[in-house]
Amino acid sequence: MMVGSALRQVTRACFYLLSKASHISRGHQHQAWGSRPAASELAAQAAPGHVVELLGKSYPQDDHTNLTQKVLSRVGRNLHNQQHHPLWLIKERVKEHFYKQYVGRFGTPLFSVYDDLSPVVTTWQNFDSLLIPAHHPSRKKGDNYYLNRTHMLRAHTSAHQWDLLHAGLDAFLVVGDVYRRDQIDSQHYPVFHQLEAVRLFSKHELFAGIKDGESLQLFEQSSRSAHKQETHTMEAMKLVEFDLKQTLTRLVRHLFGDGLEIRWVDCYFPFTHPSFEMEINFHGEWLEVLGCGVMEQQLVNSAGAQDRIGWAFGLGLERLAMILYDIPDIRLFWSEDERFLKQFHVSDINQKVKFQPLSKYPAVINDISFWLPSENYAENDFYDLVRTIGGDLVEKVDLIDKFEHPKTHKTSHCYRITYRHMERTLSQREVGQVHQAVQEAVVQLLGVEGRF
Repeated sequence: MMVGSALRQVTRACFYLLSKASHISRGHQHQAWGSRPAASELAAQAAPGHVVELLGKSYPQDDHTNLTQKVLSRVGRNLHNQQHHPLWLIKERVKEHFYKQYVGRFGTPLFSVYDDLSPVVTTWQNFDSLLIPAHHPSRKKGDNYYLNRTHMLRAHTSAHQWDLLHAGLDAFLVVGDVYRRDQIDSQHYPVFHQLEAVRLFSKHELFAGIKDGESLQLFEQSSRSAHKQETHTMEAMKLVEFDLKQTLTRLVRHLFGDGLEIRWVDCYFPFTHPSFEMEINFHGEWLEVLGCGVMEQQLVNSAGAQDRIGWAFGLGLERLAMILYDIPDIRLFWSEDERFLKQFHVSDINQKVKFQPLSKYPAVINDISFWLPSENYAENDFYDLVRTIGGDLVEKVDLIDKFEHPKTHKTSHCYRITYRHMERTLSQREVGQVHQAVQEAVVQLLGVEGRF
């Protein structure tokens, strides 16, 4: 059975699952941490012909639809715009830095900021506009949340680059929630927040400080000057790369302090070349904090800025906040517990904050083992199912054993699920009920053969 087809059976199976475990939610409906979901939350997909209602619009479902209500419930929360939230603090600190450091001719900020763009984008915006090939692995259903074949929840804020460039902007920041199907642990969550920046330069801006710079061209038009074109283009790219690294060094030192040790690592992104990741030495450990590069000219040209060349970078707000404020678990960003939120009510956004941990309640650990179907099993389908049923009670899921039967050649997976509530102690009984629901769902919906 195809995994996509299996997942679409959730609608038919959800009433069965709910009737088996509906009593789990009675008596402890604490929505801050996603207690046992209602029937609608179990419906990861519906059959073609149904629609997804999201942000006031309807999207017809098809064979690509793979959204869960757990993820849909996060759309519109916009943590990055909630005053005094740690993600808001990071966003505001970056904005303030750019407003002060980069000023236009008339004293106004050079960079404009867009932090309320819809997270629903077309697949063209998310992939094709960024030169991501049709069969690139990043397009897989197993890694993204699709409303249907043509619309999805953005996987990165880069999905807005082309549109903003096409509108004539040449310096902007984009901040927003992004969505990816991923593993479950303290560092990963299906919804997180990114900040994207783009800056384009004209020849006058790039070559202003170079002797006879006015005679230089970014892109020569005459075919007879191919060598000159290549020379000028390479020189322009070096200047753009230098400006990018200077810009990011200033930003990160503004956030972390002047004594910070930084290094650059070559990497690959389809829409920038050359591309780099920045790593910082934080308490003796090298941590990757952002990706960046010189924008591919094909992207810039297609957006109507043929006479410009520029850079782009993107960073994760949760990643920065966890490092800066010493926040140990990504689930905390979704907490409505005042003991967490009040720690970030500061009078100055640049004030240092060190998160004081809430009492760490004990974990309850259960294992689940099953034989995989003969084909098309995807781990992210399992992780999504666990998140849908267990919600934020699930701290992490580890694949702890793989086994192939020597005679049947069937493959068995054993996962260890760690349950921990961030605000109270879980009982073995309530965890047992959630875990049983996971066991039943994985058989019903993913076509596995249980070993429990």
